[in-house]
Amino acid sequence: MRELVFALEYNPGCNQVADTLAAHPGARIRSLSLHATAESLWRVDHATGTADALDAIEGAVLNSDYYADCLASDVCGATQTTRVLDHTGDTLVLYSDWERTPTCESVPHIAREHLGDGVLFETRHEGRHYTWRIIHSGAGDVAGFFDDLDAAVGDCAEREMLRTVDTSAATGDGDGKRVELAPEQEAALRAAVEHGYYESPREVDVGELAAHLDVPRSTLTYRLRRAEEQLAKRHVTGEGVLERPLQL
Repeated sequence: MRELVFALEYNPGCNQVADTLAAHPGARIRSLSLHATAESLWRVDHATGTADALDAIEGAVLNSDYYADCLASDVCGATQTTRVLDHTGDTLVLYSDWERTPTCESVPHIAREHLGDGVLFETRHEGRHYTWRIIHSGAGDVAGFFDDLDAAVGDCAEREMLRTVDTSAATGDGDGKRVELAPEQEAALRAAVEHGYYESPREVDVGELAAHLDVPRSTLTYRLRRAEEQLAKRHVTGEGVLERPLQL
């Protein structure tokens, strides 16, 4: 079995949910269940955040031209249904399903076409970053999957590859093997160290560091947080960076 983890960073105006999450820092959405056939897709998502953030997320999903995970740039004519299963306190649970049309594309459908049946999906959405974790058999055309995904996303988002590993490989045994970070995370972490971001007091803040690297502040924050997460897990467990499910 193989694991693919990547993130789509949506540009403003391209994804209404991403715009809503970007306007409410700290809010996030993670998938509880996600399934796709050749013709349809259905999922259950759990959103957390402030009351205002959850109201805004519900509004973005229910009161706009929203199709869960559809990558079509124009209205694709899919039949979409979204229901609120729970909205209490700081929790919002949503159920969405849609029937695909010939112009619809989505990450799960592109994955099924290139990686075969039996693909498992897990997602996390915070700010403009939409992280996908895909488990597949190891067969199929991974390069073709990413080529078609990039074509479907177009100019709406940038794709960042976070990890690809063999999930059947044994985790580390505390032998001190080096943690392998995605290149973007490695570069962000090195720059942070070199410019004194981790000094006390800090010699540069995240906004200044982002400007130096010529990346959005939210992108740099995301990359540093993901790198720190993997390093912290390695330190505490003494294992490699084969990550547990994205329960964040």
